[in-house]
Amino acid sequence: MEAGEIGGALLFLLAVAGAVAAAVSVGAVDFSRPLAAGAPLGFQQAVSWLIGVLDGTSSAAADVYWAWVAVRAGVIAPVLQVAVWACMVMSVMLVVEAVYNSVVSLGVKAIGWRPEWRFKWEPLDGADEEKGRAHYPLVLVQIPMYNELEVYKLSIAAACELQWPKDRIIVQVLDDSTDPFIKNLVELECENWANKGVNIKYATRTSRKGFKAGALKKGMECDYARQSDYIAIFDADFQPEPDFLLRTVPFLVHNPEVALVQARWSFVNDTTSLLTRVQKMFFDYHFKVEQEAGSATFSFFSFNGTAGVWRTVAIKEAGGWKDRTTVEDMDLAVRATLKGWKFVYVGDVRVKSELPSTYKAYCRQQFRWSSGGAHLFRKMAKDVLVAKDVSLLKKSYMLYSFFLVRRVIAPTAACILYNIILPVSVTIPELYLPVWGVAYIPTVLTIVTAIRHPKNLHIMPFWILFESVMTVRRMRAALTGLLELEGFNQWDVTKKVGNDLEDSEVPLLQKTRKRLRDRVNFPEIGFSVFIFLCASYNLAFHGTTSYYIYLYLQGLAFLLLGLNFTGTCSCCQ
Repeated sequence: MEAGEIGGALLFLLAVAGAVAAAVSVGAVDFSRPLAAGAPLGFQQAVSWLIGVLDGTSSAAADVYWAWVAVRAGVIAPVLQVAVWACMVMSVMLVVEAVYNSVVSLGVKAIGWRPEWRFKWEPLDGADEEKGRAHYPLVLVQIPMYNELEVYKLSIAAACELQWPKDRIIVQVLDDSTDPFIKNLVELECENWANKGVNIKYATRTSRKGFKAGALKKGMECDYARQSDYIAIFDADFQPEPDFLLRTVPFLVHNPEVALVQARWSFVNDTTSLLTRVQKMFFDYHFKVEQEAGSATFSFFSFNGTAGVWRTVAIKEAGGWKDRTTVEDMDLAVRATLKGWKFVYVGDVRVKSELPSTYKAYCRQQFRWSSGGAHLFRKMAKDVLVAKDVSLLKKSYMLYSFFLVRRVIAPTAACILYNIILPVSVTIPELYLPVWGVAYIPTVLTIVTAIRHPKNLHIMPFWILFESVMTVRRMRAALTGLLELEGFNQWDVTKKVGNDLEDSEVPLLQKTRKRLRDRVNFPEIGFSVFIFLCASYNLAFHGTTSYYIYLYLQGLAFLLLGLNFTGTCSCCQ
């Protein structure tokens, strides 16, 4: 069965639901009196009941109907009401956190604050690399990759073209590829750059134990890696500008308390589809607000795993790379912070990268990050509490803001409230939803997000609906990591397409025929049906609430993403 067939069937069901809702609204159909339960029902009785429902004259089983009302009001509504108030508390925590970060971010922008105000930055002695080479520290550039056929040339070339004395930089390609053809291509590319005079090392492993963390750990065991002063890390799809090291390393040279300098990501494919546009809004908020606020206040934020430079001593002092979670970058950042190290975020330095081009790839990426973050919270909470080199205020920020609110509460509250309770509430009139919780708080969250993205206001409605769908994936991932459920330590590499790849001579891997479950996202399809039914019910029996417009839009968002629609047509770009 094709995805289009499933979509057509669902749209048909939606049309049927709309027709039934319209019939009920004008009194043509009456479902307010349900069929009796108890004694076996014969065919004639069923037909009589159906006729009575259709003409609105059925009076059978009124006792069953009022029994349902009693159960609904006495059992179901109170339980859901507790969930509502729990979500209200979490929503307040979330909005306070978001407003705080946005105020800090806006304040930083208003006063023109720069990291140089807090940390010393001066260009390294000697404008001429050859004359001033003695003042340049030894830098190791690590590029971990795994079957990166589409982008391996881009990342290796960008690293080899970094402006730094040739005898003070080592490029290390950590290739975990399992495809012999790709592995051979990567090794040949390294040999080509070595023939050009670049100090480049090609390193492999016999197993992928520990995934990226294992590769980085293995790379640091080399003798030349141990001698390095600083380590720059770039994923296979990242392309730093030639002056990247000249702009970041001075923070480490002149500030011995700084362990990490993190640059901002930019994207080469952010305008290719509606999916990549809303992703860019998500990442822009993360860098412009969360990273900037953390750097400006507590000198703490999560290492993004790439586009950053570490002090080698700090990595060793923190215990090195560990593969106990799928967020080895965040793990190292937290452990280094507990040792007293500080971080610097440099938003002016941007490194080009690639956004996931498909919905499934983005979901896998978000699952790894959400599950890993919640899992790390479980493992590190006690260590943060007992740490001696961190102030009480910073501990509170790490546990409450960084871990609890962002990694657990944010996806949980949004998913339960807007994807479960709100749709169900239209069938339970006894349930009370405070307007400030379902309207005012989301409005505030939308404003604090949009205020740093004035050029993308026209995409905000799509972003809101997209994030509503993603909360289902993120909540499942967060609970999986927090409770260590099956798959909590699963690592899936995000597929790249290499937007800037112009070498048509490199053959692409043979495409395989996708199965139905690979073409259709059944959880999203299921949620779309559920929300469509709730919206149709609300349209027919709206009473004091009228959420059906929002619910229909939300259901449509679930349906489109369930069919892997990414908005690549010209009208969506």
